[in-house]
Amino acid sequence: MDPRGWKGAAAYIGLLGAAFIVAVVGSWRFGGPLDNAAYDYMFPRNPPKSWQAGSVLLAIDEATLTAYPGGVPGMREPLARGLTLIAAAGPTAVAVDITLADHSLSTAADQALASAFCMFPDKLVLNGELVEGGRRWEDPIAEFRACSPRLGHAHSQPDADDSRTRAIPLVKRAGRSQRYALALEAFSIAQGRPVTEHSSDLSLQVGSDVIPMPDARFGRLRGEILENRPMLVRFLSPQSDLIPVVSLKQLLDEPGLASRFTKKVVFVGVTAASAGDRTMTPASRYVPTTGVVIHAEAFETIAQRLFITDVAPLWVVFVSLLLVAAAGAAFHFLAGWRAYVAGAAVLVAGQVIPYVFFTQGRVLPFSATMSAAWLGAIAAATYYHLVVRRKWLAEQAARTRYQYAVHFVTHEMRTPLSAIQGSSELMTRFPLTEEKRKQIALLINSESKRLARMVEIFLNVERLSAGQMELKRESIAVNKMVDACIERTHPLAERKHIEIHLKPIADNLLLTGDRELMEYACYNLLTNAVKYSPQHTAVSVSGWKDGALIRIAVKDQGMGMDQKEVRQIFQKFYRTRKAEQSGEAGTGIGLSIVQQIVEQHGGEIEVASQPGVGSCFTLVLPAAHVAEPAAAERS
Repeated sequence: MDPRGWKGAAAYIGLLGAAFIVAVVGSWRFGGPLDNAAYDYMFPRNPPKSWQAGSVLLAIDEATLTAYPGGVPGMREPLARGLTLIAAAGPTAVAVDITLADHSLSTAADQALASAFCMFPDKLVLNGELVEGGRRWEDPIAEFRACSPRLGHAHSQPDADDSRTRAIPLVKRAGRSQRYALALEAFSIAQGRPVTEHSSDLSLQVGSDVIPMPDARFGRLRGEILENRPMLVRFLSPQSDLIPVVSLKQLLDEPGLASRFTKKVVFVGVTAASAGDRTMTPASRYVPTTGVVIHAEAFETIAQRLFITDVAPLWVVFVSLLLVAAAGAAFHFLAGWRAYVAGAAVLVAGQVIPYVFFTQGRVLPFSATMSAAWLGAIAAATYYHLVVRRKWLAEQAARTRYQYAVHFVTHEMRTPLSAIQGSSELMTRFPLTEEKRKQIALLINSESKRLARMVEIFLNVERLSAGQMELKRESIAVNKMVDACIERTHPLAERKHIEIHLKPIADNLLLTGDRELMEYACYNLLTNAVKYSPQHTAVSVSGWKDGALIRIAVKDQGMGMDQKEVRQIFQKFYRTRKAEQSGEAGTGIGLSIVQQIVEQHGGEIEVASQPGVGSCFTLVLPAAHVAEPAAAERS
């Protein structure tokens, strides 16, 4: 590969590498809201298979609060009666999510509830509240803790971006004291095994059951994971009846309902909307969920091993790199619409892959894959369009110039070749005098030199167009240049009986440029005027100074053109309808060559034409910077 190829490949890889870094770092720093939105979209669309719930909810609902006045503090006596019924049914564990830090107005109610708690030796866990900004635990009163030394917490962990709860902290600390979540304590009691913490992977273990910790999405810093041990919860739809719910009022009205709590983990808490303690979850986007329900669902997540875990950071890097590489390969190995179709497939993959991971209970940050796919595709498409396509256009231009060259040879060299061919045939087929032979030999020599000059002129025009050659900076006398062109045009004009009138041109009218190219431009205008003019007409040529410009005009009495044709005559290979009907040979590239020559000299061509009257082509060029008398100027 040549150095330019290596440099191009390095630039392409560098551009894709930059897109990859921006995608990963940007998603890591700013992708939280987008990741949350994607998580909430995927969550309800991937419910786990139904299972036999291991928990039951004893709910203090609106009906219970209405039946027993006094609000939540007034529930202690009815709750004591309900727990007494449940104790007889033989539950596995009881987790109470009610604030019990103060004495109620009824000492008898407090004693009754304390006695009910003592019916669950080693099966009860009570809730402690974090107060003073999380610096101190506010625990239940001593009477309630007498028979249950186990204390947990009922906190959730709303996301800072949108205050929606997707995980709960399994551990909360205040000073040197830490508490496990009610759900985790209830599971520990049900399994009869303590909670073990692992410092290697920050996971928690109860017996043989390991609760994995997140790697990226929640607690992106190791210290935060170590502090709270957040766990993503398999929330249930508000319409789900998978976890049985028994109202405290129902239980007291129908004691037979206590059988539903047999060998179940009981979560006791307030579900009444008027009591507050509600938060939004991915499964209840418009219906807030109470804290006790969240912990019951967290228990089921642990008990049924329905864990949702984050992929390792290396997976995020690998998948993002794969998407960027795929986008780069699509635009490197494919072309045209196929490249863009492949790029679109990469974009789709960037949004589908996180969903595929989620169906397996793994969270791959959506912002990382989407950013990698989009930035990779944009970078590759931009490089393809700006660099590769530019090279392709350059190759197309080179191919066009080659075709242009072939047409030029066909168009401009036919006349001298015909003269040489006809003269040589005369010399071989007919007996000629010495003088005639000498004349024909001189003609062949002259036409061959003319042909050589045409080839050189063509090559010079091509080099100028490609930017490979600079114009010669010669001083050109306009009158001598025009005289030479008229002399070469006379034979063609005489055959059609056309007169060429030259208006006097001042001797000191000078141009600066390439003499041969300017002669070609002037000669082409003269031959066109003669070719497309009727017999027995006239062509006039004039040249004059107009301020800092020199104008050279060639006017005929030919067929003329309308304004639409005038706007198109400098296009390559364009010929007017009347020109094609005239029978004159041509390919429509002569005027495009003239335009290139004039523009390379910093000038332009003006055209005035009227159908049936004739045309006037005027070369407008910068005058040479020499002092000239005013008498030399003409209007």
